[in-house]
Amino acid sequence: MRKMLGYLRYDTLDELIIINELYRGALRLYKNFFQPVMKLVYKERIGGHIRRKYDTPKTPYQRLLESKELKAEDKQKLRELYESLNPAKLKQEIEATIDKLMKAYEQKKRNWQAEPNRKQRPRVTCLMS
Repeated sequence: MRKMLGYLRYDTLDELIIINELYRGALRLYKNFFQPVMKLVYKERIGGHIRRKYDTPKTPYQRLLESKELKAEDKQKLRELYESLNPAKLKQEIEATIDKLMKAYEQKKRNWQAEPNRKQRPRVTCLMS
């Protein structure tokens, strides 16, 4: 089974901490330095069809290096960071963090118990105008 992040309900503080760790750590680096993105150059309608033209796929890192807005010393820092990264190790870290999240989710499910004898009452919210 492939592990996915977006299909379950994560609503505990432990799960939030793990998700933040994932997004601020290895996943951010992997996506910005190693996953190319096709950027839309233009889109035009021809009759009933829409014709799209895309730029060549590049990573956000590559687009930053091509940018004239970034200073040379910042580009050098990015190059040094890029050279220090290992994509295989980043993928392993991502998988390990997702495993940790799945374990926290399973633990939450085990701790949750329904109370069949308790009468359920609907939540009522009053909107005052």
